[in-house]
Amino acid sequence: MHLTRALILLLLVGNAFARAQEAAARPNILFFLSDDQRHTALGCAGHEILQTPNIDKLATKGTRFTNACVTTAICAASRASILTGLHERTHRYTFGTPPIAERHSEASYPAVLKRAGYRTGFVGKFGVSVLKGEQGVMFDEFKPLNRNPYFKKQPDGSVRHLSEIAGDHAVNFLKLQDKTEPFCLSVSFNAPHAEDSDKEAHYPWPKAMNGLYNDVTVPAPRLSDPRIFSGQPQFLRESMHRDRWYWRWDTPEKYQKNIKAYYRMISGIDNVIGRVLDQLGQLGLSENTIVIFSGDNGYYQGDRGFAGKWSHYEESLRVPLVIYDPRHPRQSATVNDPVLNLDIPATILGYASTPLPAHYAGRRLDQLARGQKPDSWRSDTFHEHLFDRFDIPKWEGIRGGRYIYANYFQQEPPFEFLHDLQDDPDQRKNLVSDPNYEETLTVMRARCQQRRDELGGEYSLENFPTNRFLKAKKSSL
Repeated sequence: MHLTRALILLLLVGNAFARAQEAAARPNILFFLSDDQRHTALGCAGHEILQTPNIDKLATKGTRFTNACVTTAICAASRASILTGLHERTHRYTFGTPPIAERHSEASYPAVLKRAGYRTGFVGKFGVSVLKGEQGVMFDEFKPLNRNPYFKKQPDGSVRHLSEIAGDHAVNFLKLQDKTEPFCLSVSFNAPHAEDSDKEAHYPWPKAMNGLYNDVTVPAPRLSDPRIFSGQPQFLRESMHRDRWYWRWDTPEKYQKNIKAYYRMISGIDNVIGRVLDQLGQLGLSENTIVIFSGDNGYYQGDRGFAGKWSHYEESLRVPLVIYDPRHPRQSATVNDPVLNLDIPATILGYASTPLPAHYAGRRLDQLARGQKPDSWRSDTFHEHLFDRFDIPKWEGIRGGRYIYANYFQQEPPFEFLHDLQDDPDQRKNLVSDPNYEETLTVMRARCQQRRDELGGEYSLENFPTNRFLKAKKSSL
């Protein structure tokens, strides 16, 4: 009898050890996502004012991708791409559309990881709609947090900022983690997205950031020359870009007030990330946890006389992306190869040694993050914006290593852009009518149409249905 109990105990210990070994072989993954943060808005990206010490530390020990873009510069479509690994034209989700199809949500990175034995969690702004029951397919723990207002009253009567509340839930998730199983926790911030319904305090920051940046004068946007705005076509001059510019950036006083508040929100995110990483260390999980930080779209911040995102310029498409793998530390490494937001789910599954769904459009970034260039890499990327709204023009385009092409296809007649990033990195010149670029325009136009057709075909309300009962509120864009 005693021998039987001893054998059972030995088996139990052996099983527990085996589970612990398996968990160690498969790394944990911690994915942070911000809202409305362009690629330059980090200290490690060379920003001279903005303070992001915790993200900077990740970049110092890991890899910063200097040429990361989103395929669609709006939170709903971008977050759907990050979830599903697909372009907007393929997953067909943005504001005002039906929920993400079941076949896509069940092939999302958290759903695949959960089936593979990962404990999956989500905290913060989900930003997409899925069919009933699909959240349970994807996540073991799901804590959605929505702004408006950013400050929430707590059960004890205190008031906390949404970024800090996201940190609370993330820390609790980690504290409950069984070290014998791997986890993937996605922490998705609402910040630094503006509180559009509040015309006085557009960017509410956490109280911990009070006073930060008070003693600096932020330079005017580099591309704020009025001639840059006046050179835009009428449909962009009269778009939502300009409406919101008047809300936030149209006077020097308003600009100083709002840009500093916006910076405080980003620093507030960084502060929360530091707290979560500290908790990771206290629990002894740091050495086997890969950390990813990125943003869901860029942000104009007054450049070109614009606010918001939504269009084809670099300020709109490019986002920060940092990956730190403690098993392969690096020293402030950078990668300039073109990468996309829809590479993130492929990368997460790759780190988990889990096969990628065959239909994923993204590629794994783990080799690039380790400094190992794959035999072949993409030479161009397809971008689009299909939200059906009168003051946000639809477009589709190709971003190559040197040239950027964009077609605003619903204008009458369609309006095209062609930019040469080598000779004109600020995209000041539209070369469509320049005979010296006629051949380049033909090639880029054909490539755009090829990729469009591969990913879902020409846009129409028939093949990209808009659910008119799900009208997007202006405050959520």
